[in-house]
Amino acid sequence: MKTVGIIGGLGPESTVDYYQRIIALYRQRTADGHYPEFIVVSVDLRKGLDFMDANELSGMADYLLEAIGRLARAGADFAIISANTPHIVFDDVAPNSPIPLISIVEATCAAAKARKLKRLALVGTRYTMQANFYPKVLAREGIDLLMPEREDQDYIHEKYFSELVPGKFLPETRAGLLAIVDRMKAKSGIDGVILAGTELPLLLRDPDHNGIPFLDTTKIHCEAAVAEMLS
Repeated sequence: MKTVGIIGGLGPESTVDYYQRIIALYRQRTADGHYPEFIVVSVDLRKGLDFMDANELSGMADYLLEAIGRLARAGADFAIISANTPHIVFDDVAPNSPIPLISIVEATCAAAKARKLKRLALVGTRYTMQANFYPKVLAREGIDLLMPEREDQDYIHEKYFSELVPGKFLPETRAGLLAIVDRMKAKSGIDGVILAGTELPLLLRDPDHNGIPFLDTTKIHCEAAVAEMLS
């Protein structure tokens, strides 16, 4: 079995979710009573957000590479970054990483292609919704990405950091997010939604809404990690 390294803390709630999901998926796949071995380096979310707010992407990349180096020295065979937003610098980090990395974006693209989804809403932090790291990957497969209206992006971003990251999962926020999905379906004819924030599946736990499937990026990323562990 390969040892996976996880860059966690981005944020803490979803890191716990990754930990639990990888264990559950591993035990489903092996059914031999064993548990997976993996290594977590939990980094400072505030430092990461400071890099993003200052648009210091090289600093963000260096910060992640330092953490990945710690995983490699601890014995990880490959690594995942347990958040979507840091993948804004994935193309800078991966070539310089001492161990292979599994991209949450590439894994999500493969899942969308397998489900034959062609017109997807992208919901996540403002950094993720306004960057091009998702569109450029999904465009290779002919998949169109649509963003919420600007005021809806502001709502999602504010709720993400004021509620979801600190671990507050409120029914009224769930209703607000689902209303955005309904508006995008009515206006843009989306056939799916990428939950491109690893805290979002902790609030939007159903696999779909009004017939619109959700692509749970945490689940997709964990499945890819477990497949690599067992490869």
